[in-house]
Amino acid sequence: MSGTSLDGIDLALLRTDGEQLVERGPVATYPYRPDQQAVLHDALTEAKSLETRDARPGILAEAERALTDWHAEAVDRFLDANGLTPPEVDVIGFHGQTVIHRPERRLTVQLGLGPTLARRTGIPVVYDMRAADVAAGGQGAPLVPVYHRALAAGVAERPVAFVNIGGVANLTWIGRDGDLVAFDTGPGNALLNDWCARHTDAPYDRDGMLARSGNSNEIVLGQLLKSNFFAMPAPKSLDRNTFQTAVVDALSPADGAATLTRFTAEAIAASVRLVPEPPRIFVICGGGRLNQTLMRDLRELLQVSVIAAEDIGMNGDSMEAEAWAYLAVRCLGGLPITFPGTTGVPRPLRGGVIAHA
Repeated sequence: MSGTSLDGIDLALLRTDGEQLVERGPVATYPYRPDQQAVLHDALTEAKSLETRDARPGILAEAERALTDWHAEAVDRFLDANGLTPPEVDVIGFHGQTVIHRPERRLTVQLGLGPTLARRTGIPVVYDMRAADVAAGGQGAPLVPVYHRALAAGVAERPVAFVNIGGVANLTWIGRDGDLVAFDTGPGNALLNDWCARHTDAPYDRDGMLARSGNSNEIVLGQLLKSNFFAMPAPKSLDRNTFQTAVVDALSPADGAATLTRFTAEAIAASVRLVPEPPRIFVICGGGRLNQTLMRDLRELLQVSVIAAEDIGMNGDSMEAEAWAYLAVRCLGGLPITFPGTTGVPRPLRGGVIAHA
């Protein structure tokens, strides 16, 4: 179960051993209401002042309780919709909502009360999966690469790259022998969504239509690409608020959308220099795969096969929720969930906290 997005709660049922066995089941997304989104936006603002990971000043404590309740309700709805009872589910992987991610300060906070969710649902919960990695000096993200590697067993082309374009974008490179390299590439949908919310009556650029009607401003794009983040070696990770976009404000709504869309694509394309061998195929997951202007820009820049997850029988919306289920099973089995090549942690590391029902 994933709560990384401000759009809603994603759930997926997975049968897995946390290694090679992966059998995907039903999935669902329960969108947040506007009032729930407002609570989360307020929490993101409040969290900017956090200095310690356990502090919950201002609205944060209330937001954490509310978020946990929403997830418990979502689990109940999901089980009912699929004719399941709590004893039929071995574990819930609970991401919660990231409100601040500053690995350089060894600080990451995902709101979500694992013990409360376990008590409410009657199902064991694995939560707080990033904290151990960050405490050990890792980036704490991305965590999905080990699941990408399991999925890549069905992809003939190697090396293959999975690119998840959510609020930020991250890339998993899987080599011919299964080696993993992973890192955040730069902006995903967050900057564009925020732009659309400010300048249009829509919360995002549906199908990339607004960007398609505008022109990317090369001067502004060049300024955005000067961010120090792009000079950093991998592994590296981002907070959704890392990039300052005031330089875009003078553009029209369409040109601003085109520029921010191109910014995401350029950052992904530039990331190829950070992997050992250029990928032969890019599998795009997350909401960004539905933006046809972004997909067009990626194909133009990468000059290799760029496909959506569905083109090879996967689900680009539920992949992160599936991954959290997979990671939860690995946690129960004492298997590592982060690696030197994915987060920069010194050694393969276990993570997560188990809350028993």
